Amino acid sequence: MLHLEVCVDTVEGAIAAEQGGATRLELCSNLIIGGTTPSISLLKIVKENVKIPVHAIIRPRFGDFCYSDLEFEEIKDQVVAMKEAGADGVVIGIVKPEGLLDKVRMAELIELAKPMHVALHRAFDVCKDPFETLETAIDLGIQTILTSGQKQTALGGADLLGALIEKANDKIDIMPGGGINSDTILEIMEKTGAKSYHMSGRAEIESPMIYRNPNVSMGLDILSEYSLFKTDSHEINKVKSIIEKNK
Repeated sequence: MLHLEVCVDTVEGAIAAEQGGATRLELCSNLIIGGTTPSISLLKIVKENVKIPVHAIIRPRFGDFCYSDLEFEEIKDQVVAMKEAGADGVVIGIVKPEGLLDKVRMAELIELAKPMHVALHRAFDVCKDPFETLETAIDLGIQTILTSGQKQTALGGADLLGALIEKANDKIDIMPGGGINSDTILEIMEKTGAKSYHMSGRAEIESPMIYRNPNVSMGLDILSEYSLFKTDSHEINKVKSIIEKNK
């Protein structure tokens, strides 16, 4: 089955993604910083409002994927909590300081996650050797790798993505992600031959707030509290239509 996975961080986004034709959701918080672990309450209300599978990213903080012992304990608890709350899968990744996938810790997380679907997120893209990491992921029994081909976008990493898909030989699903939209999807399909794709379909909108205090910022100075991002069901549908016509 060809998958179009959409990453979302709100209930409204989840509903819009399903309406647009997504076959699966990656549920996050804080997509603006690449996604962190969503709350249990968000997972539950999303599950109540969509019918497609929901996979929860497990990422306790912004930044790299080299985690302390305490962070690993938090990650383990989050995997178990997501499973108990009804997640259909988890999206995980832990990397050693030298750029290798942490086999020991990943194996422990995969065991805790059973029988959920397990995907390796873009921690893959910061590993030193993509083909060694691919073999490690296969040996661990991971079902999906989300990757941009170790470039900023999937289009930029298309050559590596194609090589990974050929090397994987259907032992694991290589899912391109990063900059996928209706302008790029066809070229990425042609260059990679992938069977699954990952996108956000985000569109920037203005907050309905009328009064705005110019002297207070609640977060990073480079981000406005009054610029919001929503999941655009029309953009997702455009991508889905292109995939269906050209698969």
